[in-house]
This record gives sequence, structure tokens and C-alpha cells, in this order.
Amino acid sequence: MNATIDNGVGTMTFDNPKRRNALKMEMNEAIVTILNTFNQSDEVRVVVMEGAGDKAFVSGADISEFDKHRSSPEARAHFDQVAAEASKAFGRLEKPLIAKIRGFCMGGGLATALQADIRISDDTGTFAIPAARLGLGYGFAGVKALVGLVGSAMASEILMSARRFSAAEAFSMGLINRVVDANQLDSEVEVLAQQIASNAPLTVKAAKAAIAQTKLDPDQRQLETVNQLVEDCFRSQDYVEGRTAFMEKRSPRFIGQ
Repeated sequence: MNATIDNGVGTMTFDNPKRRNALKMEMNEAIVTILNTFNQSDEVRVVVMEGAGDKAFVSGADISEFDKHRSSPEARAHFDQVAAEASKAFGRLEKPLIAKIRGFCMGGGLATALQADIRISDDTGTFAIPAARLGLGYGFAGVKALVGLVGSAMASEILMSARRFSAAEAFSMGLINRVVDANQLDSEVEVLAQQIASNAPLTVKAAKAAIAQTKLDPDQRQLETVNQLVEDCFRSQDYVEGRTAFMEKRSPRFIGQ
């Protein structure tokens, strides 16, 4: 795993290109450290995650580790705990998260991409959840996230057929936000990341929090938290700056306060 911060953008790279960036257990451990660092950094306003090379975002879990990490109840419990901690780190991330996808985005890779707020793929993107071909059970949280994006009918086809589908199909079912030419992926994601990074951080944080609450059952929603985040926006220096910049016909300079 690699991590960099540049011009307001924190980039997390899945770096296992010889195995098409297959997720190793230590990579899940690294996710926790990287995302916690990005979350706490005032330098980072938006996060991008990508795969090293041009063959894959993440091709799935590293099956070569299954005998070691998923062959007994005890080993599987530890593996699941590490994966759960990575998922929690994604859940704690208050900054917008963009998945930049090229090539294979399958199994655990697709589950990872679903953690993002925005998913952009080039036209080489290939998607699948092959659990049914491996005899693996697919947990409720992953199923719920998938159904929330594509609906129950398409989720049924994805999970039960275990077939691969193209970026165009992924876009048509609502799994990704857009498909771009392979030579435009870097620039498209960079433009979007900078657009987000230039906006008021408190407003972006409030929007992300509110969207997250819509995915919860009504009795689990913490709307008072969202309301406070909205109030923080109105009480911020950035709200004054935004109004002033609009009247002066210039770009605002937001500081996140």
C-alpha cells in the first residue's frame, strides 16, 4: 500500500500489481492506518483510491492466502476482524472518497469500491462478485450496500450468476458514476477531486454525513448530528467568505473553519 498527499488530495494506492492488486491481509491493516491519517490531516480535503499499474483496481482477495487465513474458524474469525476494522476505517472517513477504477474490480475489490462516495471507471473496467464460484458466503452488509446501489434484481444477477460485466453495464445499473476513455481517467478524477477540494470543507462534510444517514433505517439515524454539522456551516468563517466572494465575483478561499 502507498499513500501520498498533494494539493489537498490524499491518494491511497493498492500496490500488488503482480497479482492484479489482490487484497492481502496486511493491505487491509494498512487501510486503517492510511485512512485514519487522511481523516486527521488538515491538508487532505478529498481522498482518491486506486490500483497500481493499468491492469486492475483490485482484483479481489488474494486467494493464495485462503489456506492460511480462511481455512479454520479461528483463522477466518481473525481475517474477518481485520476486514471489519478496514470497513470501520472507511466508515469513519469524513472526507469525500473517490474510487478511480481501471481494469479488474472484482470480489473484495468491488466491495472496496462500494465504500467510495463516487466511482469513476475507464472503459477497461471489469466487474464481478465471484463468491458463488468459490463457495464463499457473502455477508449481509455487502449485500445491503449492493442492493442500495443497483436494486434487488440486479444485485441478484450479480451475486447469483457471478459473471463478469463491463464498465458500460456497471454504469447502466448505477454501480459507477461514469465511464471515461482510458487515457482520460487520470485527468477526469483529478478535475473532480480538485473541484471538491476547492469547496467549503464543512459543507462537504455535512453533505457526506447526511447522505450516510439516508442509508440507515429511520430509527437508527442520528439527525441531530447532521443538523449540528449544518449549523456549523452557518456559523463558520467559510460561510462569510463564500458570501463575500460571491459579491466580489471571485473564487472563494475556504479554510474549513
